[in-house]
Amino acid sequence: MIDIVVILNVLIVLGMVISAILAVHFENLLSSIIALSITGLFCAAEFLMLHAPDVAISEAAVGAALTPLIFIVALRKVKGGNDK
Repeated sequence: MIDIVVILNVLIVLGMVISAILAVHFENLLSSIIALSITGLFCAAEFLMLHAPDVAISEAAVGAALTPLIFIVALRKVKGGNDK
């Protein structure tokens, strides 16, 4: 019998792979950054499932929050700010 933890691990890894593929596939850079952030959230969830809460908190702070923020700021600077 398949345990619920195994099913949850498979779903998290599947979500991580799908969001990583979408991050590469999107042509819009902002969409790619958001997909990369979602990949970081799935990664943090997997670390939590592996009983590593300190690593999960670090991954959530850096991989899902700080890195996309830096990418978005850099994207705005390169594109010239609030061009409409």
